Amino acid sequence: MTRDIDIALLRAFVAVVETGSVTNAARLLNRTQAAVSQQIKRLEDLLEMQLFRREHRKLELAAPGEQLLSGARKMLALNDDVWGVMTTPAFEGEIKIGVPDDIVMPFMPSVLKSFNNAWPQVQVSLLCGSSPNLRAMLKAGDLDLTLTTEPVCGRHGEKLLQDRLVWVGAKNGQAHMQQPLPVSLGSATCAFRPSMIEILTRHDRNWRMFCQNGHMEAQMATVEADLAVTALLTSTVPESLEILDDVATLPDLPIYYINIYLPPTGASDIAVEFARQVRSEFTARFPTLRVPSADAVGISEQMAQTMPMTRCQ
Repeated sequence: MTRDIDIALLRAFVAVVETGSVTNAARLLNRTQAAVSQQIKRLEDLLEMQLFRREHRKLELAAPGEQLLSGARKMLALNDDVWGVMTTPAFEGEIKIGVPDDIVMPFMPSVLKSFNNAWPQVQVSLLCGSSPNLRAMLKAGDLDLTLTTEPVCGRHGEKLLQDRLVWVGAKNGQAHMQQPLPVSLGSATCAFRPSMIEILTRHDRNWRMFCQNGHMEAQMATVEADLAVTALLTSTVPESLEILDDVATLPDLPIYYINIYLPPTGASDIAVEFARQVRSEFTARFPTLRVPSADAVGISEQMAQTMPMTRCQ
């Protein structure tokens, strides 16, 4: 009996665990769903044990699967380290990545970890700021790649995720009940600021500016302290805050997009590879884009005309 485990089988196993389904794992691995299912079956046959419990089309780790997971991850990490050492001479140097403050923690840690495992010789510099400023830096050549949050996807951009902007406040808070409504707007170039102002004005909602600060931490601190409300993408709302849809009569906010931009010409091979890693992460975590309502789409298109945005030529 063979005592060798095919690393591809372990990679499929870990991908299914981390993405939550065979379908999502197939997207992440760029394989068919049937191929990934077959790899899982081959691994189970090889080990002569069932790794997943299959109940109502939902996969849950069985006890042998839980036992295997840690070792499988170690083997993949070692495999990737060896592969990186042997194949990374061409990928050395530095890459400068722009990311809006509000999506750094929700999305970037796993991307950065995956990229570093594959290309340890590349130094990644992360620059945070507002979407208009980041696109301006990319156009000026100060960034190799940038992510943005915008009401539309601009020229030379690519949509990664479509999400709804929502009002958020402190858990069990009272700020949303105050008159006038205290709103933490963030900096003058905050991507969400025009939407908040335009929507409140359109609905004749009396409001006052509570915090106008360029630091995300200061903005979130005022909201957690129940001194004001603000707006965030649904997928980025931290556990310390709550979405106010069910507890407040606030006007609906528009759909936004998380986009990715490379330079229109002359993108480096490292930047192209980093963009591929980002796409893989978003595809695995969000296999389908959320579908907006017709009203939300209309709001997004209108806001696109007022959004202070630098266009890539």
